[in-house]
Amino acid sequence: MLKLMRYHAKSWLIKIILGAIVLVFVFWGVGSFRSDKGGRVALVNGETITVEEYREEYDNLIERLRQRFGNSLNDETLKMFQIKKQALYTLINQELILQEAEKLNIRVSGKELANTIRKIEAFQIAGVFDESYYRKVLKRNNLTPEEFEDNQRKLILTEKLRVLILGSIKVSDSEAMEWYNWSSASVNIDFVLFEPERYKDIKVSADEVKIYFNDRKESYKTDPMIKARFLQFNPETYKSNVNITDNDVQDYYEANIEKFRTDKTVEARHILVKIDQDAGPEAVEKGRNKALDILKKAGDGDDFGELARQYSACPSKNDGGRLGAFNKEQMVEPFADMAFSLKAGEISEPVLTRFGWHIIKVEKINEESIVFLEEAKKSIRKKLTEIRANDYAYDEAGAVYDAAIKGDDLIKAAAEQNLKLLTTGFFTRKGPDKGVKYRKDFASAAFNLSVMEFSDVLNIGDGYYIIQVVEKIPAKIPEIDNVMERVTADLIKVRQDEKAVKDAKEFLSDLKIGKSIAEECKKFDVILTTSGFFKRNDSVPGIGPERELVEVAFSLSEQNKTPEDITKGAKGYYVISLKERKDPALEGFDKEKANIMEGLLQQKQLAAFDDWLLQIQNDSDITINKDFL
Repeated sequence: MLKLMRYHAKSWLIKIILGAIVLVFVFWGVGSFRSDKGGRVALVNGETITVEEYREEYDNLIERLRQRFGNSLNDETLKMFQIKKQALYTLINQELILQEAEKLNIRVSGKELANTIRKIEAFQIAGVFDESYYRKVLKRNNLTPEEFEDNQRKLILTEKLRVLILGSIKVSDSEAMEWYNWSSASVNIDFVLFEPERYKDIKVSADEVKIYFNDRKESYKTDPMIKARFLQFNPETYKSNVNITDNDVQDYYEANIEKFRTDKTVEARHILVKIDQDAGPEAVEKGRNKALDILKKAGDGDDFGELARQYSACPSKNDGGRLGAFNKEQMVEPFADMAFSLKAGEISEPVLTRFGWHIIKVEKINEESIVFLEEAKKSIRKKLTEIRANDYAYDEAGAVYDAAIKGDDLIKAAAEQNLKLLTTGFFTRKGPDKGVKYRKDFASAAFNLSVMEFSDVLNIGDGYYIIQVVEKIPAKIPEIDNVMERVTADLIKVRQDEKAVKDAKEFLSDLKIGKSIAEECKKFDVILTTSGFFKRNDSVPGIGPERELVEVAFSLSEQNKTPEDITKGAKGYYVISLKERKDPALEGFDKEKANIMEGLLQQKQLAAFDDWLLQIQNDSDITINKDFL
């Protein structure tokens, strides 16, 4: 178990968060899995994954990355995330999961499906499911009720399978204690830093520079460059063409009434006394008594936020139990019913949910409200104007594109519409120096074109573009005289680095044979610093977030106070020595136990699911079209 924990320890919170994302990614992918359209991408135990399905999943992944990275999303980012492979294996894993659910005779009743869909807020008006609105929302997202319900059924199936696979996994008190002792231990070290930049007297000859350049010519290649002409269709310039009537405004308001309605919400804090879902009556009663003791403290005037920090088992404890504003549908029913029955300032009796006993303090009540048509008219008119102007821009761009395609001449097509065709100077993948707002997006599109080829109509941030590449300059290895200064600087940096390594290693060797660290510091003109205590997941005081150095520090002991080798960091090379090691206080375990057990449970569940899925993959007959990897 400790081996597993150590493997995941480099970033405790990040690993847990990523783990949750992985589960969601595997179990909750979207798309139509059985359309049988298009060619075959893969065959999974005789079931086909089609090109249509692959494209849909690929587009979904691209959209997620676009939401995450915005305009910084580029070809290099896509390569790094291996989108093709991700899309394919997501579909394969989804199919395997559904096949296993079928083998285990896991079923979803019509009632289960209906109840799940009815609880989805996107289909509710004033907190109540509305069927006609449900169909409108699906239509707006290019989905039929049949497609959506099929996907929902599969999501419920996979969740049932997940519970079946992972439901029996537990974390013992001893495992939690082992993790606590390992993760909460702290060390204090002495360290010296050898910074390469401190060696100012490094000299290199012209011959050394030439040899260095000849060995690394490829790294000095110039960037490829292109020149392009383009048309821009900015929606702002088409706003004068737009006429929005009062009927248009009213139609939009009525079709999107939910956007102008705000549900009643409550702002509250809570304290959670956690109870296992399979706990017996005795454990439930014990939890209730603990909650009553905490409630008494609150009634006696103790600060509710401080009580939450001390006693709550919910992650919100760090913020004094604050939950922010929520509507009734966002919380489980017993909790929501209690919260919405209280007045501002009131504290509830303990209320039991599947998570345990809750004590709730309501801080503020925000009543339901609606923005009426008269008040909303101005913003609606502005929004509709933007939409229509955007449509005008796109339509004109499309008309010019069609004319250019027909005549194979962008210049002529632009002239016929009295449009100004702009030309850039030569630019790299960073984009043109002027004339284009979203430079990298423009460059990314342009570099995918051949000379004299023009693009489709492209949406690049501030409008629509048609781009034509008119000239390309390929990357090339420059003459050394043109990069002599740069190569010289690079070689000097290499020599400085080598000198820092040499001195650091000599310093460490002297320590190992018993020489005084103070005398060695004088000899090498370096400063001895004591870090102060830090834990495995902390930044090192005086150094920063150096994971390798932390690992080395925690490998030291009273018997071996110095490491085998120096440690490379962001600023240079470190020689460290253990000053003191401190085990965590046992009383701290009780405060951390709930969070530790929850985190370890997620790690064990992730590992168990990975093992299960790998076994299913190995036992399955999977044929993949390699063109899609």
